Amino acid sequence: MLDSAQSSLLTESPGTEQAARPVHDLGVRSPHPDKIDVHHHYCPPEWREWAQRHGLVEPAQLPPWSRLDADAAVRFMDGAGIATAVLKPMLPARYTSTAQLREAINITLRSMTETAASHPGRFAFYVPLFLNDLDASAWAVRRGLGQLGAVGVNITANYGGCYLGDRSYDRVFAELNDFAAVVDTHPHNLPGSPPNAPTVPGIPNFLCDFLLDTTRAAVNMIVNRTLDRFPDIKVVLPHAGGFLPFMATRLQALGRFCDPPVEANTVLDYLRRFYYDTAGPLAPAATLLSLVPPENILFGTDWPAAPADSVLDLSMPALENDPAFTPEQLQGIYRENSLRLIPQLTTV
Repeated sequence: MLDSAQSSLLTESPGTEQAARPVHDLGVRSPHPDKIDVHHHYCPPEWREWAQRHGLVEPAQLPPWSRLDADAAVRFMDGAGIATAVLKPMLPARYTSTAQLREAINITLRSMTETAASHPGRFAFYVPLFLNDLDASAWAVRRGLGQLGAVGVNITANYGGCYLGDRSYDRVFAELNDFAAVVDTHPHNLPGSPPNAPTVPGIPNFLCDFLLDTTRAAVNMIVNRTLDRFPDIKVVLPHAGGFLPFMATRLQALGRFCDPPVEANTVLDYLRRFYYDTAGPLAPAATLLSLVPPENILFGTDWPAAPADSVLDLSMPALENDPAFTPEQLQGIYRENSLRLIPQLTTV
């Protein structure tokens, strides 16, 4: 069985009922109407129909937001002042073979390509990778980045407890390095968590566990020197890096107990080489900015997994009013940093 490490996002996301409400008349609530959203979830309708036909998913188990279409996305984007969104595809199922997984990825790539073509300038997309199937992932890299114009890949922090940075993934990371790829990451349930149930009763996994999952993946990449071994990839950590900025000093002090040991200056080097999106909402940014160049911070909404009112009424005002950011830094976060990281966005 090939277990998609994306299922929890669809089954345990916050506010799914709110996210499914029609998005209209939002009004632009920011003085920056040309944002680029690098954390914008997408569940392809063609994939849903295919997966249902093959008995891979039960429609009732998918949250309402997974049925939102590109028109709903455009309405949300217009209201939030987002010019372009980079689609992060979700394909939650247990696939029975490499061939079936490749078919699922191909359907998804075709859907995103058609969505981008029918809405000029509004959408770009990442290639979904499943690192528990290296053959399908290597094929998807070549197909999506080499042939279809994807602007990067999306991978999850762990696959069956094997975290990013593990050397078993080197084959795919070598392919990504050849493409100088943007490697966008996303958290998942912690290893050993009960399927479709919170680790701690009453506390949804996305609230705390997802942040720890991202932190574990980032630390594992530091310990295994992933960015040194594959220097041409660019790794984006979601939700401002999880807990990583807040435990950086701890890692500097105690990294010598890792295997292999990590020196303090290596920790700082990696924190400055990772990229971070603001989906969340972003915690107050002073700690992050004390460690990370502002040019490495990218705007992200988490919509529609995060409902529109959470984005518009909480996340975006918190970012806009954060005293740690200058107006020039905010303009970079909203748009210029993403264009610098992903120059293809100038031509979508």
